[in-house]
Amino acid sequence: MQKKHLIYKKDKWNMLTVEENGKSLIVREISDQWGEDCHTFLSRPALMNWVEERFARDRFDGTDEEYEALIQSFKQI
Repeated sequence: MQKKHLIYKKDKWNMLTVEENGKSLIVREISDQWGEDCHTFLSRPALMNWVEERFARDRFDGTDEEYEALIQSFKQI
């Protein structure tokens, strides 16, 4: 059974979702600049490692509250 989590959605061209598909976690990052980027992880620790690299606090373009909300969304998966 697949379960889909919406991490963020700014509009229909800028969003990030995570799908739980059996043992794998599929991240779909859709952006109006780069199109769709898809990453597959076999564990939550691997996903969180990617999150920490992809959304490093010093490179995050937003408020501390937005950053914390983003990280919490991933941790709840």
